Parts: sequence; C-alpha cells; structure tokens
Amino acid sequence: MFEALLHLEFTPFLLSFKLASITTAILFSISLFIAWNLSQTQSRYKPIIEAITALPIVLPPSVLGFYILFALSHNSPIGAFFYDYFGIKMVFNFTGLVIASCFYSLPFMVQPLQSGFEALPKNMLEASYIAGKSKLTTLFMVALPNIKPSLMTAIVITFAHTVGEFGVVLMVGGSIPGQTKVASVAIYEMVEIMDYTSAHIYSGIMVLLSFLVLLCVYVFNRKQAHRIGGIA
Repeated sequence: MFEALLHLEFTPFLLSFKLASITTAILFSISLFIAWNLSQTQSRYKPIIEAITALPIVLPPSVLGFYILFALSHNSPIGAFFYDYFGIKMVFNFTGLVIASCFYSLPFMVQPLQSGFEALPKNMLEASYIAGKSKLTTLFMVALPNIKPSLMTAIVITFAHTVGEFGVVLMVGGSIPGQTKVASVAIYEMVEIMDYTSAHIYSGIMVLLSFLVLLCVYVFNRKQAHRIGGIA
C-alpha cells in the first residue's frame, strides 16, 4: 500500500478538478439566469422547461452520453461545423468532456438556485422594483446576496458531481492519459486489470474529498441559519 502511494499518479485528479472547475463556472453563468427566470415566471411552459433542465437526473448516463457523442461527432452537423470551420474536434478530447459535463450537471446548479430565489420574500423584490431598480440589478444586488446557502450548495454540489462523473465522460471522452482520463475512469481501469490496491487508494481519496465537500456545505448552511436566526 505504501509503495503504491509513492507511485500514485495525480494527473487524473488534476484533470477531474480542472473539468469540475470549468464546468461549474460555465454552468453558474448560464444557470443563474435560467433559475432566476424560472423563479419569477408563471408561464404555462415553466413545467416543460423545468422538466428539460432536470432530465439529466433521471436519464441513464449511458443514454445521455450516447446522444451527446452522436451530436458532437464528425457525422453530425454540429461536430462537422466546428471541425471544418474551426478545426475543433468535439469528442474524445477535453472540450468534449466540458460540454458533456455541462449537460450532465445542469440540474445540480439550476435547482438549488431556483429554490433559493423562490424562497425570497416577494416584498423584498417588489421594494427593489419600486425603487426603480431593473430586474438585472435586482438579481445581482438584492436576490443573489440573500441566497448564500443555496448559492453555496449549487456551486459545491455541481463541482462534486462533476468530479464524480463516469458514464458520460467515458463515452464522450474515452480514456486518453493526460487529456480525458479523469479519476473515475482511472478507477474503472484499475478494477478492470485487478489492481485493487491502487483502486482502493483512488477510491479512498474520492470518498474523503466527497465527504469534505458535503461537510463544508452543511457547516456553511448551519452558520448562515444561525446568523439569520440571531438577526431575527
């Protein structure tokens, strides 16, 4: 075990964290407006949009990965366009992993943000509008600072979920060392070749990181609840 630790390859972990960081940043910038609009609208189409954004939760990763792979391959209009005009290969590289991860982790960013926005007192938002603030200003200056627990949950859970992805990233990115071989894929390959010692070490690290991530969320939310309770 000790010898395996000395020869531990950290590249898959670094790739996982890089992928999770980029995915979380992209999803936050997109999901913020999706969640805000969903929380404020009463449109008849709201359930349809909510169902679409939540679809990756119930879809098997293999199904989602297959359709993303099909949509981004050279045989598809999207994949062919990017390859012919920009020279960008959309599958079996890091770019494909980011795109796949954004689809797969979308609901984990949207739903906590939407719940946070919907829990805000209506008079708080109405007061901002009465004061002449635009919807965009109200979002960033009033709503967002008052949903810190939801914001923290969305960011951390999205990051953790992306780090733990397996099925989708394997189908879209494969297992290219230094490019697409993330930690979860590395563990799968270790099990395949029956290198259980290394698999135990990698899995143990992932378990520890997942626990620490969740602990941070719960501690932060608990402190926020105590602070709000003290103010009240």
